[in-house]
Amino acid sequence: MGLPKILTEQQKKFAELLVFNEGRKSPTECALEAGYAEGSAHVRASELKNPNKFPLVVKHINNLRAEMQKKYEITYEKHITELARIRQEAIEAKSWSAAVNAEVARGKAAGLYIEQKIIKHGKLEDLSEKELEERMKSIIEENKVLLQEEDFEEMKDKVKKPRTLKLVKPLEESTD
Repeated sequence: MGLPKILTEQQKKFAELLVFNEGRKSPTECALEAGYAEGSAHVRASELKNPNKFPLVVKHINNLRAEMQKKYEITYEKHITELARIRQEAIEAKSWSAAVNAEVARGKAAGLYIEQKIIKHGKLEDLSEKELEERMKSIIEENKVLLQEEDFEEMKDKVKKPRTLKLVKPLEESTD
């Protein structure tokens, strides 16, 4: 008994259902939908995926998967073109937010934006006096406009000067 040279319609249907419903239907469900008997669908699905028993079915499954992958593969050119199409449709619909988002996504894909996050751990208490002073200088430098060009040494003195808290006495109730 030799192996069959062509796929049956039932085998083709099973392969197509398996590939096109990947993740949504189990192989057993695909076998049932392809017309295999309910009592043996689980066994039949397993056998149909076995290259030693059904090499033509397995080859057909692999060919279908390769087609799907090629059809839906993401390349730089496809990605940029699709984002441009989405942006254009959003502009035509006067959906400015969607248009801007699509354009930003195109820019990110093209490498025009660099997202950078720096996470530092530690507390001010862990810094040495010299490190604190350097940190204060950088903060003052970054906020010069807000601080109206105050002198660093004056600010340092203000910060180092101990502060006194003024206690406010509660108002006395009148006894009128």
